[in-house]
Amino acid sequence: MSHAATSSVPPASAPPRKLSLGVIFLTLYIDLIGFSIIFPLGPDLLNHYLGLEGHSGVLGWLLAHLDSIAHALGKDSNFAAVLFGGVISSVFSILQFIFSPLWGGLGDRLGRRGVLRWTVAGTALGYLIWVVSGSFWLFLLSRLVSGAFSGNLSVATAAVADVTSRDERSKAMGLVGAAFGLGLVTGPTIGAFTSHLNLLQAHPGLAQYGVNPFTVPALIAFALCLVNLVWISLRFTETLSPATRAEAKEPRTKNPLRAILMLDNADVRRANVVAFIFSLAFVAMETSLTFLAAERFGYTSRQNGYLLGFLGLCAIVVQGWLVRKLLKRRNETGILSAGLVASAVGLVLIGFAMQPWLLYVGLAFLALGSGLVNPATTGLISLYASAAEQGRVLGIFRSLGSLSRAITPVLAGTVFWVFGGRTLFICAAILSVVALVLSTRLPKPVK
Repeated sequence: MSHAATSSVPPASAPPRKLSLGVIFLTLYIDLIGFSIIFPLGPDLLNHYLGLEGHSGVLGWLLAHLDSIAHALGKDSNFAAVLFGGVISSVFSILQFIFSPLWGGLGDRLGRRGVLRWTVAGTALGYLIWVVSGSFWLFLLSRLVSGAFSGNLSVATAAVADVTSRDERSKAMGLVGAAFGLGLVTGPTIGAFTSHLNLLQAHPGLAQYGVNPFTVPALIAFALCLVNLVWISLRFTETLSPATRAEAKEPRTKNPLRAILMLDNADVRRANVVAFIFSLAFVAMETSLTFLAAERFGYTSRQNGYLLGFLGLCAIVVQGWLVRKLLKRRNETGILSAGLVASAVGLVLIGFAMQPWLLYVGLAFLALGSGLVNPATTGLISLYASAAEQGRVLGIFRSLGSLSRAITPVLAGTVFWVFGGRTLFICAAILSVVALVLSTRLPKPVK
């Protein structure tokens, strides 16, 4: 289908709604701070539980198998630690993949506000378990619970679709992207600064209650969830009318893969495939960027923090400001194509960068590209879908993003350590080009 084609979904007349985008922005921002606090703690978490439990139990079993894989690939135990981080990340993402369509569909049928309260409360429970995770089993349980209830992102994104006109939809999704970017910059910063606040140093007796060296960042994440729960209860008004909720269809299957394949809207399917392929490329970069900078330029943790902060700030500017300006002149499919081209260029520059300044130039191109791709794909999927299925289709969209985060870290880490960073970034650039080719079949949405 060419760009000249149009979607068959007619514009829906929306009744006046009171919920502001600012309320949704803050809901997402608070949620993502808590979600990303754990990001810089991975290696220290592994060392803590290894020191506590040794190589026994489920942790020992997992590391023994990862060591075997590392040795088979000719690598040392440091690579096993990299694989461990990928596995822990994948556990959370797999739960997101399974549950995001479910929460999105429930939001369509029961309303956004109630489902948001349940998911935020469940996420708070996961963080509370982390607060008292005196064993690796409990820590793993906390990640499982938090992952299962992490569908609040797709529900809040669907609320953006509820409260915006079709003309403003993609611009508003850029604001969602800015909330993501800002939260993913703030959270790891808080995690890094609080990781050394160990309550056990002053009160060693708390260990019998499961308090651990990471209880402080866990408590902050838990407190942020409680703040978000109060904020939603006080300020988040329902965005779906009873009539729209009554139109929502029951999902045909609870299997996320089948839910994606059985989408009866071909345009939504194609846009999801484009977004998924690009997500594979972007997550591959996220997984390996700090390793590449450390290996090639000797970057320390602080320098890598500056690198990631630069990427996040660029993304905030692009999604929060630039994409809104561009959408006044070009449609979503044109923005998407430009973003995929810029991303491919950025990935190639990063892969071949032999000077730090070129690494930053590549990141700037990639931030520009991803900052255009993400709101464009989210906006297209929302515009292709009817008002009664916003939560379901956006839940599937988030689910696919979680799937990419579940399978990519281990695969990208393996390619990086076996074949090198340049090969990995070339492969990621090729994925962006593949997504670009597939995006040419997406129609311009009706507004």
